[in-house]
Amino acid sequence: MLRKLSTFLSSLDSMMTREQYILATQQNSLPRTENPQFYPVGIYGWRKRCLYFFVLLLLVTMIVNLAMTIWILKVMNFTVRLLLHFEQNFWFNFVQKELPSHAEKVPHSLSQHGDSPLVLQSDRNVTVNARNHMGQLTGQLTVGADAVEAQCKRFEVRSSEGGRVLFSADEDEIVIGADRLKVTGTEGAVFGHSVETPHIRAEPSQDLKLESPTRSLVMEAPRGVQVNAAAGDLKATCRKELHLQSTEGEIFLNADTIRLGNLPVGSFSSSSPSSSAPRQTIYELCACPNGKLYLSPAGAGSTCQSSSNICLWS
Repeated sequence: MLRKLSTFLSSLDSMMTREQYILATQQNSLPRTENPQFYPVGIYGWRKRCLYFFVLLLLVTMIVNLAMTIWILKVMNFTVRLLLHFEQNFWFNFVQKELPSHAEKVPHSLSQHGDSPLVLQSDRNVTVNARNHMGQLTGQLTVGADAVEAQCKRFEVRSSEGGRVLFSADEDEIVIGADRLKVTGTEGAVFGHSVETPHIRAEPSQDLKLESPTRSLVMEAPRGVQVNAAAGDLKATCRKELHLQSTEGEIFLNADTIRLGNLPVGSFSSSSPSSSAPRQTIYELCACPNGKLYLSPAGAGSTCQSSSNICLWS
């Protein structure tokens, strides 16, 4: 740019010199007068130097302004997305100012250009209201610093594919339509009242545990409760007493082997003791009148009566 400016100024100077030469030759061809007068044409002397100075100052100012503009854009991180954001804020503020003071200052639609997200920002909270034709509030969504609140007759969350309801809530019930409900908290799920479900199943290769740390655990069903371990053991352990009670039916134990461990063994004095008697390996299962079971050494006949003194201890 400086080279072009110097070329322009030199051409201007040469034109001025050519005009002076033409004027001089014309004056020589004309008849001479006694007092010839010369009228110089062009800019000479200090005026020419001032013109050069102002042109140079203007060029320097333009270069500084361009450099400052580039520096500001770099420091402020100006992008196309930011410019679109400023444009949306401008139109939003314009709509806010154009609406009357008694009207709801909300535009009919807000949209974002391209693939960039739409951001609604507020210093306190963001509230979205829905009203009917009579102006009554029918739904409200409030995003605050402490909570996100939704006030409506029915709240639904649908999947992006097919629009299937994943979660819905109203005054009567809460419906979870997902294929699986997974609770990953260390404390599990806490229910204040009863839970009704047709099936409780643990994940593959995981144990299922139903526990009440401080109170009792009750499972009730009018048509029966079935507990089945298809490929493992079924254990029932308690600290005090384990009651198996059937009010109208019977308790049926069906297995190849039924073992009752740690039963007390009754003893009786034989009429013909022998020091070389073999070790007792066969016992007789006896029952006291109160239902207590005990073992009695087997003999030729029943020995329960002879060793019934154990019933006196219970």
